[in-house]
Amino acid sequence: MPLSTGLAPLFIGVGTVANVGTVLVGGLIGLLIGNKLPERTRTLVTQSLGLITVVLALQNAWQISSTALSDLVGHGVGMIVLVMALLFGGIAGSLLRLQDRVEGLAGYLTDRLGRGGETRQHFVTAIVTPTLLFCIGPLTIVGSLSDGLGRGADQLLVKSILDGFAAIAFASSLGVGVLLSAGMVAIIQGSLTLAGFLLGDVLPTPYVDIITATGGVILLALALGLLGVKQIRVAELLPALILAPLLLLGVALVF
Repeated sequence: MPLSTGLAPLFIGVGTVANVGTVLVGGLIGLLIGNKLPERTRTLVTQSLGLITVVLALQNAWQISSTALSDLVGHGVGMIVLVMALLFGGIAGSLLRLQDRVEGLAGYLTDRLGRGGETRQHFVTAIVTPTLLFCIGPLTIVGSLSDGLGRGADQLLVKSILDGFAAIAFASSLGVGVLLSAGMVAIIQGSLTLAGFLLGDVLPTPYVDIITATGGVILLALALGLLGVKQIRVAELLPALILAPLLLLGVALVF
């Protein structure tokens, strides 16, 4: 059953190309607007983005209760997998000092781009927050696989429009780092599109759901930072996104 019934794509990967373009354009518009906004307005925009991120995080995290996940491993087991993925992923990320490495890279980029007025933490937030929002979720995964399978890029084209408007808001409050998230979109969605092209339907629905739910929790951690509630070393939680489907596969094989 095709994932999309729209027009045939111009070429495989057109959805990702369009998505990268809208993020860049939206980010540039946001930078132009942000320079003209007073500090209190930029703060309010950041807080608004934090609230929106909470909603998206809860929406994604709710996938832990999906029927497909329950059918695969049983009711409630998905939550155990999620907890294990976050715990072991967090331990791995901490031992690898991912947050320090990301901040070190951000410091290098900040110096190279001449953004000395921005702290490393601010620059990290400007890259990581929109990247996770743009790249975590069923629309990204299923849309990219659909594009790679040649079934159409309709889902990614719709997502591109949404991401473009989000990039305007992010760049106006978080700064130039948002533009670099376009590169992450290219890498992540491009890789998924290539996987779809080479391997076919590589991620059944339950595995998409557990990745989405895990990403939802990480998004919630980002939201707490945007709202000024608590700064969490989010980069060190990212290995959980890889561990979650692997742990789910292990549990499914056992049970």
